[in-house]
Amino acid sequence: MTHVHWLGTGLSTAPGIRRLAKSELSLTLWNRTPEKAQAIIEGLDTDTQVKAFDLDALAAELQPGDIAVSMLPGDMHPIVAKLCIEKGAHFASSSYIAPEMRELHDAAVAKGLCLVNEIGLDPGIDHLMAHALVADYKTSEAFDPANQISFRSYCGGVPKIPNDFRYKFSWSPLGVLKALKSPSRSIRDGEVLDTQRPWDAITEYSARLPDGTSEVFQAYPNRDATPFIADYQFDSSWNIQEFVRGTLRLQGWSDAWKPLFDEIETLQGAAGDARLKQMSEELWESESYDEGEPDRVVLVVELEARNEQGPVWHQCYTLDAIGDAQDTAMARLVSTPLSLAIEAIAKGVMPAGLCPASKDLAVIERWMEQLRANGEPIARVDYLA
Repeated sequence: MTHVHWLGTGLSTAPGIRRLAKSELSLTLWNRTPEKAQAIIEGLDTDTQVKAFDLDALAAELQPGDIAVSMLPGDMHPIVAKLCIEKGAHFASSSYIAPEMRELHDAAVAKGLCLVNEIGLDPGIDHLMAHALVADYKTSEAFDPANQISFRSYCGGVPKIPNDFRYKFSWSPLGVLKALKSPSRSIRDGEVLDTQRPWDAITEYSARLPDGTSEVFQAYPNRDATPFIADYQFDSSWNIQEFVRGTLRLQGWSDAWKPLFDEIETLQGAAGDARLKQMSEELWESESYDEGEPDRVVLVVELEARNEQGPVWHQCYTLDAIGDAQDTAMARLVSTPLSLAIEAIAKGVMPAGLCPASKDLAVIERWMEQLRANGEPIARVDYLA
């Protein structure tokens, strides 16, 4: 029986942990505060073990064929992955792939080990949707390399009950604030668009929702989207007019946050970092979710192809999920796909080496059906039907 070591049991982990605890896999939870990990599995009929996290202790227990799942801070992922390769174990994480992780690909392939990353919500479910859309477009009658292509992938966690701030935090605001200081790269009107701050590129985006309605959000690009052109298997000859991976926010968000934008623009050096941390603490106090308050996650991945006469192929996947009394929507959508990937590693389905989510269409369809079976509202929309 494959043994799974789940490292870190923070706010986005409980649904996936409970799912694995009830599976045929054996499971150990490692957390700096074991009591918090124990609370997640309280009342379950499971043999899951709980231990205080320590890297040396993990190294002593990690066996060939085991799977280590890192939900630790991002700088720990490459450290854990290196340990996995040394011990002959597999690795999984929901986080973006860091350069240090890419360097481990060849060593993992040489040992036949999986390093699966980017399988949560965003990144994760968005990748699955993108691969499915691109594959279907390529085999459609509308496919023509000369078509103009627009790809849009937007995801956002927003409050189900809108507030004046137009946002609420389900964990430390520091990560959100740091992201506001990060540049982005996308393609707009056929040209590369570089922005230094998200508020320099805010647009309105009308999202098609699973219930058939549409809702207008504010949207902005994040990170560098251009490497995903190749990852999503776009041909280098395609005429790409738009390619963006970005964030959704409620209407009015940019006005409500303008004082924050203005201050963040001035922050520099150690003093700036200290102020950013202070701002995070203040926002956590004033704008975090109340106990039991529902969150909302909206994800739309859209692919459009046009010729001189107009659109010839235009479809999207759309998700609009709400938190419930047991779990936030964010926690379900981050940790459940991760648990599906862990099961796929155990079954020998995932390829050796570094792998973001999955490009295998059969695997993608199984995972999407499992998410729907779990109650997640995911729909496929054909704009031209």
